[in-house]
Amino acid sequence: MPGMVLFGRRWAIASDDLVFPGVFELFVRVLWWMGILTLYLVHRGKLDCPGGVLLSSYLIVLIILLAVIIGTVSAIVCVSMKGTICNPGPRKSMSKLLYVRLALFLPEMVWASLGAAWIEDGVQCDRTVGNGIIATVAVSWITVASTAVIIVIVFDPLGGKMAPYPPAGPHHPDSHESSQLLNGLKTAATSVWETRIKFLCCCIGKDDRTRVAFSSTAELFSTYFSDTDLVPSDIAAGLALLHQQQDNIRNNQEPDQVVSHSPESSQEADLDAELENCHHYMQFAAAAYGWPLYIYRNPFTGLCRIGGDCCRSRTTDYDLVGGDQLTCHFGSILQTTGLQYRDFIHVSFHDKVYELPFLVALDHRKESVVVAVRGTMSLQDILTDLSAESEPLDLECEVQDCWAHKEYRLVIVGHSLGAGAAALLTIMLRTPYPQVRCYAFSPPRGLLSKSLCEYSKTFIVSLVLGKDVIPRLSVTNLEDLKRRILRVIAHCNKPKYKILLRGCWYELFGGHPEDLPTELDGGDLTQPLLGERSLLAHGSPAYSFSSDSPLESPSKYPPLYPPGRIIHLEEVGTSGRFSCYPAARYSVKWSHESEFSKILIGPKMLTDHMPDILMRALDSVVSDRAACVSCPTQGGSSVDVA
Repeated sequence: MPGMVLFGRRWAIASDDLVFPGVFELFVRVLWWMGILTLYLVHRGKLDCPGGVLLSSYLIVLIILLAVIIGTVSAIVCVSMKGTICNPGPRKSMSKLLYVRLALFLPEMVWASLGAAWIEDGVQCDRTVGNGIIATVAVSWITVASTAVIIVIVFDPLGGKMAPYPPAGPHHPDSHESSQLLNGLKTAATSVWETRIKFLCCCIGKDDRTRVAFSSTAELFSTYFSDTDLVPSDIAAGLALLHQQQDNIRNNQEPDQVVSHSPESSQEADLDAELENCHHYMQFAAAAYGWPLYIYRNPFTGLCRIGGDCCRSRTTDYDLVGGDQLTCHFGSILQTTGLQYRDFIHVSFHDKVYELPFLVALDHRKESVVVAVRGTMSLQDILTDLSAESEPLDLECEVQDCWAHKEYRLVIVGHSLGAGAAALLTIMLRTPYPQVRCYAFSPPRGLLSKSLCEYSKTFIVSLVLGKDVIPRLSVTNLEDLKRRILRVIAHCNKPKYKILLRGCWYELFGGHPEDLPTELDGGDLTQPLLGERSLLAHGSPAYSFSSDSPLESPSKYPPLYPPGRIIHLEEVGTSGRFSCYPAARYSVKWSHESEFSKILIGPKMLTDHMPDILMRALDSVVSDRAACVSCPTQGGSSVDVA
């Protein structure tokens, strides 16, 4: 639901977010109250010492104060459990209860200060009583400090601008006043996001390109978040509901309902060859990450294998290689690729915004010159990732005498961000080097226009594992995800704490997804639900409810697509949610880009993107296909392998 309004401003917390923190505080307070009561009842006969009357009064007042606080927190928890995300009516008394609870911090702080002063004066009483008072004072100040931290976390810098306005109702896009309001909020939001990003990335320098990246990323975030009135827990609940909804739809879907795009016979014929190429060139894409990924993949033996290279000085040799401080990086590259030192033309780990580390090597086995671009591994890379703006790509080449080696072809590879950079570089080099090929592992979706996507299918192959979120990540898909979150939480009639509890259990241990109502039950809705409308920020113009597609990508961020033909490794069956379960089985098929037009929610949406997980899946698939060359195909487009 929309954030609560307290003290005349909006806060990044809703009235149904206080169940779990309230229960935790109740647990601590009840234990504390029982301990103080026991201390007083057992040792009250020993308080006849000098200053004992003060300590006795202190304990009695503290017992009463804690009882009042426990009662208030209990009321807050009970009220927070009522209603649903879009129905805050049963929780309308929450603001008054919070005012009472915050007011109780004043006597609690005063009493903690008095207790500290009395202990400081050295009251001569039973040592157990003294230790109990010290513990009480410490717990009091820890509680006060924790509350202050929470207040800082839920503070919304834009709350003062948003609170005075009523919740979104039927909006008028042509209204000059509404337009001014939205523009003012967006400008303020962009400034706030830029400040946050600069704070988080304070250690990466402040050159011109970095400042441009800060501004671009801040504008992206403000565009995405400024048109809804959601708090973080609403998004978490929506993602939990979406995951169960997607699984429920998939489980109830008949085999003939699955939309498939059968590849051409020529594509199916070279699936095995391209899969083997992907398996081979993925080693180069992984090598571009240097020693951190190698040590991560080989935690027990990795350091021993490359330790000599870390300490060895090769000043004369490095003149042939070029680049920055290589040391451990170069040792891990040799181990990962299996090449010799003389096979490398250039290795660079120079890392800045819009500049990616890469290596160039001679691959004699495949008779190719391989350029491998590193993926995301630093704050600079993250800023490069988040620069979602697009621009025309000039593919004209005026150079006439562009020749490649008569035997060795040019192959460009990369993973994640490196896959996107590799694909763009391949397209730019396509004219002077017609034989160039690219293997993009887990590339970002928001990369190419539709025409460039089709153009790249003759020389770029992308590989995607499972529910990997990055090949599905684009501004258009994020807008679609936002719409689905709004829709699913507006349909749900359960309180948020139950949604989150059920969601955590489902993510950790699986089970059967609940049969939740969705917009698919009654067809696509062209008008927003009343609850959904309450989640919009002042009638955002990004929502066109009379359209068949309620959300569209902002004009500044046109729809973009992944590069080339796509090989999809999809897990079949259930291998469990933890690594201790049996190894996964995968189906392999050519997939159309439309199969990645929605973000899929699940526990593996992030892990499926990790290069080590992708390499492990490729190892399994290639070895099993080699051992079972006569496996029957399914529908002519996929093969299951163990």
